[in-house]
Amino acid sequence: MVVAPSDHVIADADAFRATVQAAAARARQGYLVTFGIVPTRPETGYGYLELAPGASLSANEPQSLQRFVEKPDLARAAAMLASGNFLWNAGIFLFTAESLILAFRHYAPEILAGVEASIATAAVDLTFTRLGADSWRRLPDVSIDYAIMEKAENLAVMPFGSPWSDLGGWDAVWSHSTTDDQGNACIGKAIAISCSDTLLRSESDRVELVGIGLTDIIAVAMPDAVLVAHKNSAQDVKTAVAALKSKGSAQAEAFPASHRPWGMFESLATGPQFQVKRIVVKPCAALSLQSHHHRAEHWIVVEGTARVTVDGATKLVTENQSVYIPLGAVHRLENPGKIPLTLIEVQTGSYLGEDDIIRYEDLYARK
Repeated sequence: MVVAPSDHVIADADAFRATVQAAAARARQGYLVTFGIVPTRPETGYGYLELAPGASLSANEPQSLQRFVEKPDLARAAAMLASGNFLWNAGIFLFTAESLILAFRHYAPEILAGVEASIATAAVDLTFTRLGADSWRRLPDVSIDYAIMEKAENLAVMPFGSPWSDLGGWDAVWSHSTTDDQGNACIGKAIAISCSDTLLRSESDRVELVGIGLTDIIAVAMPDAVLVAHKNSAQDVKTAVAALKSKGSAQAEAFPASHRPWGMFESLATGPQFQVKRIVVKPCAALSLQSHHHRAEHWIVVEGTARVTVDGATKLVTENQSVYIPLGAVHRLENPGKIPLTLIEVQTGSYLGEDDIIRYEDLYARK
């Protein structure tokens, strides 16, 4: 099986497939194959792989691996590039499932035991298998490089010489974006005025991002947060996430829009005892039959038709009509139509958390 991160840019997909096929025979022999990118510059944002003596960067078959090298400083990266004996560590692997399990059993048995316990206590929920949380939570936070690869003896490295980027920072996103004559990449509702070599990206239809007089700047506007950074600091975004987590900011771990089996909702405005949401229900979908201990709700339909049940009474609510759900009322929202149902929900109450839901019936058998 191939294990590959989801955010890499591999321009020549056919070349990558051919490289994987060229490494497959070695993986079937029981080797753990890692893929290394032929470096094109002294990059400090990547780890490196040092080839064993006699191995070649231009080989079309897996080579012997000497060791893993941590992210270097610029001088060390330049020296490794000049030596012609180092590859970028792509974090892409090829092995059989059996080989990987054997490696964990030998080098990291505590991780394997924890995973096996988590699988043994897993539960099926909708189309998901939810692993046992307690066992999984106790697993060490360690990469596969540290746990297995740097210890294993049955390693091989497959060179890959086609263009590649791991999009490890917003500077990499800028370099892979279409730019104007001044080197500016404007994505979404974004405008650059007297700027150069700058990324302006708006992820919200309601936010216009305007840059004036910027050089080598990254500005990314999300619906709930804005990042502004110099390109030289693009690798430090994780520091910002850690700072947000330390102050308890929801933006560090939660998206503005939450998806559910029946559709999605997003928060538009919040206050001490109120919250306004936009709710979209898929055609022929329905929320659970439920009630709340701490909040009442007011629904205003803005698109489509809703079938609403409140304490056993059911009625249709169409565009520009509304319905009130008193605190404690047993209710359900359904979309009986063929187009998405969109409504605005206004919640009022002493507690507005998503866990204030008592479900009586649920089409999706959620826990």
